[in-house]
Amino acid sequence: MSLLPPERQPVIIAARRSAIGRAGGMFASLEVEELAAPVLQATLADAHLSADHLDDVILGNAAGPGGNVARLAALHAGFPTSIPGVTVDRQCGSGLEAVMMACHLIMAGAGTTYLAGGVESQSRAPLRTLPASGSLPTRSYKRARFSPDAIGDPDMGAAADTVADEFNISRARQDAFALRSQERAAKARDAGRFAGEITPIAGHATDECIRDSMTAARLARLRPAFTQDGSVTVGNACPLNDGAAALLITSAANARALGHSKALAYLGGAAAGVDPNILGIGPVASTQKLLKQHPNLRLSDLTHLEFNEAFAAQVLASLDALEIDETLPNQDGGAIALGHPFGASGAILVVRLFSQLIRQQAPDNALALAMIGIGGGQGLTAALQPTRL
Repeated sequence: MSLLPPERQPVIIAARRSAIGRAGGMFASLEVEELAAPVLQATLADAHLSADHLDDVILGNAAGPGGNVARLAALHAGFPTSIPGVTVDRQCGSGLEAVMMACHLIMAGAGTTYLAGGVESQSRAPLRTLPASGSLPTRSYKRARFSPDAIGDPDMGAAADTVADEFNISRARQDAFALRSQERAAKARDAGRFAGEITPIAGHATDECIRDSMTAARLARLRPAFTQDGSVTVGNACPLNDGAAALLITSAANARALGHSKALAYLGGAAAGVDPNILGIGPVASTQKLLKQHPNLRLSDLTHLEFNEAFAAQVLASLDALEIDETLPNQDGGAIALGHPFGASGAILVVRLFSQLIRQQAPDNALALAMIGIGGGQGLTAALQPTRL
């Protein structure tokens, strides 16, 4: 695919994340800004920039305390008060939405340099309560509504079971996919492939949820977790997590002026909606939309794919629909093993691609996609490629 003029071509020149902690685990006492700030600082340092060069800080957050988490985190990081911040919420896609938003601002000529990413702390997610009103009593609830009841607003796990049934994704296939994710993540960790991207926070620099002892037999013994006769279990679904990620996104012209010789170029991205009752196949619609927008982009040329593993069932159903080999995504493991900190997960996909394509020096003709399904029936897909500046 052809790139834009250097002044309007978005490129990623630095990418960092925290280790991913289990909810109630190693980051349980940290507020969202305390998770995000060290990652923002490390990303800036990698880019050899000071914060006063930023046009904005854009962070995704889905289940957090409300307010403007991006501004709070930027100030906690010690950035000048002149640097603004904005928080976006596309639920599980929030982090990828933040990255795409920054890229689109550069393409539009609205700015040249952004920190974008996401942060989530399930450990510190606030309790939610609706006040009494008229005849309605005070009521607590676990999550926001994603869809009107008349359409259907299933919980994530139940929707994954529906996808497994409707798209004929067997329990055995889900378990095999989950085991591969665990094995790949453990191998990547042991080989040091996460080391360059993880910023230590509170002394923690290793992902907490990788299960080295997982076996096919252990997965097969697990009972359905969400519906009585379902096939989705805690073994072939992601855990609940805390984590943060950030990327330094600038124009190709500015990256070259800063002395960078190679970067990860943003080629395009798309969002699309699907029936909320089968929300996990959202990436099918967003990928098809992206391919329609960019006729020169072909899935047959794809060399790298990071697909958020909320549930093995939805990933496999989406891959089947797109005719993508199920062994291609997540070569270093995915969210089933590493974890899924909602607002950060989409950005973590891009951090992982930056490591694979730039840190590990992939061939110049490599082509990557980041895909994520979203509560309420949405999908996001972004296309990226290494480029010499």
